[in-house]
Amino acid sequence: MNPRLSVVIPAFNAENQVADAVRAVISQPLPRESFECLVVDDCSKDGTAEAAHNAGAVVIRHATNRGPSAARNTGVEAARGEWIVFTDSDCVPSRRWLPSMLTAADAATRSTLALAGKTVGLNSQTPAARFMDLIGGLDAENYLRHEVMPWAPSCNLAVRRADLLAVGGFDPGFLNYETPELHLRLLDRFGGKVVCVPTALVMHRHRATWREFWRQQKSYGRGYAHFMRRYSDRWPWSLRRELMAWARLVPIGLRAFTGRGDEGLMRRGIFLKHLAQRVGFSRAFYLKQFGHTDTTPSPVPASL
Repeated sequence: MNPRLSVVIPAFNAENQVADAVRAVISQPLPRESFECLVVDDCSKDGTAEAAHNAGAVVIRHATNRGPSAARNTGVEAARGEWIVFTDSDCVPSRRWLPSMLTAADAATRSTLALAGKTVGLNSQTPAARFMDLIGGLDAENYLRHEVMPWAPSCNLAVRRADLLAVGGFDPGFLNYETPELHLRLLDRFGGKVVCVPTALVMHRHRATWREFWRQQKSYGRGYAHFMRRYSDRWPWSLRRELMAWARLVPIGLRAFTGRGDEGLMRRGIFLKHLAQRVGFSRAFYLKQFGHTDTTPSPVPASL
């Protein structure tokens, strides 16, 4: 008998974190036969695979580093569940995570495109991490409010396995912004909407330093540039729009040096976030430096 849910966790050089994620999944208060936990080790150079295995996961290892999208696709290929529930190696799901997802999956109709849980920070002690908490940096409800391109982060997301296979899974050409790109293809194929499941709580380790945060946000900008080039027929970009985007940074930057406490922290963080994403976007969009040589869709094998 196959499980109803398959948890898929991509991991790379995560030996200090992945065991916490796996143990949190394994200890979910559901019959053990109702779910499985798969960790895809993307050719780590440390003890990620051993840590995940010792914590109780089924581990699949890549012979070469292929990126998070390919790792998730490998997990989808190996999974046996009807629903694939994604989280990440730097996350710790709460005790009611999978029961909440299972209840939502049982109630889902064909109009339900995916299920998105709530994500909050874990031990957000530093200013950079606290900033992400203050803005709800990975809160699916914030992302799903977007009028043009609603989507939910893959650190707390459930999608039917059959749907993932039908659209070819994540595009391995995207090192970032791969989840909204997948969402767009799912939406084009099936329609429907993402249903929020606020009781499906996952805690995420936000970037602890501003330097780590800057690198992360630059990579998001590169991913967005890749997306905009791929879908330029839908959302054309121009030099005029690029200059306007830079101009909008000026008042944000001026406000960044005002305010105290959490208000000041948010203003500085918002400026750094937008600036890093703008730098990443501009360089990638105009120099085509996406961080990956493959810019064509590479679907999950049709034999799955």
